[in-house]
Amino acid sequence: MHRKLVIGDIHGGLRALHQIMERAKVSKDDTLIFLGDYVDGWSESPQVIDYLIDLDSKQECVFIRGNHDDLLLAWLTGNTKNFDESMWFQHGGEATVLAYANVSEAKKQLHIDFLKSLKDYFLDSQNRLFIHAGFTNMNGIHYEYFPRLFYWDRTLWETALSLDESIPKDSLHYPKRLKLYDEIYIGHTPVTKINKTVPVQKACVWNIDTGAAFKGSLTVLDVDTKKFWQSEPLNVLYFNEKGRN
Repeated sequence: MHRKLVIGDIHGGLRALHQIMERAKVSKDDTLIFLGDYVDGWSESPQVIDYLIDLDSKQECVFIRGNHDDLLLAWLTGNTKNFDESMWFQHGGEATVLAYANVSEAKKQLHIDFLKSLKDYFLDSQNRLFIHAGFTNMNGIHYEYFPRLFYWDRTLWETALSLDESIPKDSLHYPKRLKLYDEIYIGHTPVTKINKTVPVQKACVWNIDTGAAFKGSLTVLDVDTKKFWQSEPLNVLYFNEKGRN
């Protein structure tokens, strides 16, 4: 059976990625859409990228760019002119730098190529948008003035989260950004910030980041049925590490 599966922020948690692939019984017939932030947090960021590169050779995958992936690319390529390394270290980058100490230059180049190939977003044939963070232009992704906001924005999720559910969709007061796409799938802002542990839907927005960078689980969700599978909490799988805690 062909499924379209969307996966939340991994943050170097390869063990969790293995778990959800097994628990969801992912097959080569499934299309996998990864929402970004493959790195920074737990100790296996290079191994996660290796796994994804190999997976892409076996089945249909879509890899979205996350802000942490962009930060790693800047570091690997030495493009750090406007790069606050100390801030990056505080948000998971230190574990990534330590992990790359044992990675060959040839493999680093393969990872650079992978990071450069990431997509800013994916819009499917059913008008479902997959994006790491969001967008700010009221006319949609094709009109965004600042493309980096595709993987840094939080206002889309905040708008959906704060929306008064009694406002009808045809109201002049209903946010235009939430009318453009039938469904929007995002990561970036963990639902654990609102004390949730499973995917959260607000308006047309589905947030799949269930806090894997911290003490939450990694999640994979079937876009059509909305059934989802989760790993064990990452702080349990990596009990001797801090992650981004």
